[in-house]
Amino acid sequence: MEERVQLEKTFKPQWVWAIALGSAIGWGAFILPTEWMGKAGPIGAVIGLTIGALLMMVIAVSYGVLIEKYPVSGGEFAYAYIGFGRNHAFICGWFLTLGYICIVALNASALALLGKFMLPSLTNIGLLYEIGGWQVYLGEVAIATAALLIFAYFNIKGASISGKLQYIFCIILVAGVFLLTLSMLLSQSSDLSNLQPFFKPEIPALTGIIAIIAIAPWAYVGFDNIPQAAEEFNFPPKKAFMLIIYSLIVACILYSFMIIATAVAMPWQNLVAGKPIWGTGDVISDTLGAFGVLLLAISLCMGVFTGLNGFYVSSSRLLFAMGRAKVVPKVFSRLHPKHGTPYAGVLFTCAVCLFAPWFGRPVLLWIVDMSATGVTIAYFYTCFTAYKLFSWTEAADGKMVSPGKKLVALIGALSGLSFLGLLLIPGSPSALGAPSLIALLVWTVLGLAFYLYKRKEYNQIPKSTLDYYILGSTETIGKEDKTDTDTQVSIKIDA
Repeated sequence: MEERVQLEKTFKPQWVWAIALGSAIGWGAFILPTEWMGKAGPIGAVIGLTIGALLMMVIAVSYGVLIEKYPVSGGEFAYAYIGFGRNHAFICGWFLTLGYICIVALNASALALLGKFMLPSLTNIGLLYEIGGWQVYLGEVAIATAALLIFAYFNIKGASISGKLQYIFCIILVAGVFLLTLSMLLSQSSDLSNLQPFFKPEIPALTGIIAIIAIAPWAYVGFDNIPQAAEEFNFPPKKAFMLIIYSLIVACILYSFMIIATAVAMPWQNLVAGKPIWGTGDVISDTLGAFGVLLLAISLCMGVFTGLNGFYVSSSRLLFAMGRAKVVPKVFSRLHPKHGTPYAGVLFTCAVCLFAPWFGRPVLLWIVDMSATGVTIAYFYTCFTAYKLFSWTEAADGKMVSPGKKLVALIGALSGLSFLGLLLIPGSPSALGAPSLIALLVWTVLGLAFYLYKRKEYNQIPKSTLDYYILGSTETIGKEDKTDTDTQVSIKIDA
């Protein structure tokens, strides 16, 4: 049995909180308020995002339980293995990898979008072609490429550097959003009456709210980066749950503030009807002038930087864990000889994302919409694994009696399935469009082909060895049947 490679424990609590919050608050908080208001109205959007945050907190209970018990890299990949076995772990890891990498790419492209708004003379240099109605310029490709390379460098240099930067960026982000919202509310040209009607008049209020709730897995994706870094905590893993809760609370507040800051400037229905490229940018520019634009640009940059950095951390740790388990090539489990970082995962994420700016933002949005499916699948696996950890009435097969936690885990699993249904069931308020479904099918077929290629080697690894590679222990976490299938029928947990 090969020796298990492990990451150093360098992440401080405030860095981990910043990874979760900064990953959740990316470009969307600053660019999408107009779109959200168009679906549900300003207050409908705030209510939908608040309910979404509460549902994420329910799901976070399961994450807290599993992080405390299994503080290893891989997060949902490891949890799917614990609860359902190696094949389900591959499925979960495959879709989650795509979700993380896509969000890195989309955050990089958001910088190019900011450039189009603030420095068009620099960004709109060298028209290359048009895709999906979006003109691709060499200038915007260069901006996105530079951002990807710079943050890849920081993440290879060391976890301490990326952690410190993430915390600093987050503090600036929170301060920027608060100051921006306060300035908009105090402006003489703003009026709270512009928030009316609170809900979109053309549809039932509940329909609009559900449409916003459906995007919660995407809006708050980032708190699940915490388990990816669990192996590197330099503090007790049991603190992770409250760090997740704090990050979700602040994320919900920041999203709500940006919606309100956008809506108070003018009647929101007029703003939505105008179909602006960037409604928030337009109203802040008109209301606060150069000061507002500068403050918005700084806040947006911080949101993008924290998203880039946070998902570089999570994608590289997920690939590291999968490489350590022999699911993907072994090179992903190697650490940098000087910095001790999973550099192969960082470089792979960077290499894949470098293609993204060349395809135009609409095409990238199709892929990202589809990637929300992968994140939702990971939520379900985590919650259902936690559900299996506990017993309703009496301890059996090493389980612990905790009907309350078992119920919360069940609600979380059902929430995950509900989110998945809202994305995949035709006719739902947030059903994926045809391009996104095609992208999902392509990624699924690629995953199937890769699994068939690796299946023999992967399934030949003894379960005790795989336990060691994934969980850091040769302790039996589930009774392995005679055919070495994936059914985990008992899980041990300490009271």
